[in-house]
Formats: sequence, structure tokens, C-alpha cells
Amino acid sequence: MTEKEGASLHTLRPLRRIVTGHDNHGIAKVLLDATPTNRKSAPSGNVSTLIWSTAECPADIAVGETIEDCGARILGTAPPARGTRFAVIDFAPHTTGSVHRTDSLDYVICLCGEIEMQMDDSVVTMKAGDVMVQRGTNHGWNNRSDRAARLAFVLVDAQPIAVGQALAGGQNAK
Repeated sequence: MTEKEGASLHTLRPLRRIVTGHDNHGIAKVLLDATPTNRKSAPSGNVSTLIWSTAECPADIAVGETIEDCGARILGTAPPARGTRFAVIDFAPHTTGSVHRTDSLDYVICLCGEIEMQMDDSVVTMKAGDVMVQRGTNHGWNNRSDRAARLAFVLVDAQPIAVGQALAGGQNAK
């Protein structure tokens, strides 16, 4: 990572993860409130932080103050079979991602900055406040700007489609 890329990522506000639930008396409360710890850095300088995941749908949200930190799970890009994956990815300036595909329905929110999503024969640019619903398409993320971009991703496992090879996880991992 160059000095310019590192400085730009450091200008992003640190993530704060708040997880709520209920105590044994049914009182709503905050169970976790801290910086998420499951961060993966790529050679490009991009940083992916897993916020939460589920291994089933409907998700288990049982009452009780002792819960698994589902953001600490070790996952690949795709969500677990019949589950979800919620991550925030910080894209360093001038980085290009590899083209990939998952058998998932992805909700993507551009929180800050600007980023391009390259598809098979087109490009779409997202800016802060833009939202996307991505339905298992081939894509790669490219930050061509001088500023870091931060995107939130919620991936929901989906039925496989007969288009190319999807990354492992989801329905393909069965």
C-alpha cells in the first residue's frame, strides 16, 4: 500500500458495531458495542470487515445476553448456505478488483466516496448514498478516484444460476 492510499483509508471514520438483543427478562439492550475485529487486508490496500453473518434463515435471535459474535466467523466472499453475510469494505484509491460472482442476492450501499462496478460489458458508477441490488452478476470493484470509498454489503444466499462459476459458499457449498 502506498503512503497516499494508506493516508486516504485512515481518513475514514473507524467502524463501530452495535449489536442489540434482550436480557433474560425480555428487556431490550445493547449486547456488543465496539470496533469490529474481523478485518482482512488485501495487497491492494482494501480492507474488508465482517460485521455479522447468519447460518440460517430465519435467523436465530433468541433471548439472552450470551450470544455468539457472528462477526468473528471465518467466511469467504459468499454467504453461508441459507445464510447471510454483512460486511463493510474500504476501497483504497486507485485499486482494481478481480471479476467474480456469487450465487447471492447482494444489497450494496455506497457510504462514502465513489466506485465503479465493472460487469461483463458495462460499468456502473456508485456515489455516496447510492444503493444497488445485485443479482448474482459477474462484477469487479474499481476505485479510480483519489479518495477511499466505503461500501456496505449484505449478501443473502440464493438459488444457483447457470451463468459461469460462482465463488464457493452459499448453495454451491452444500
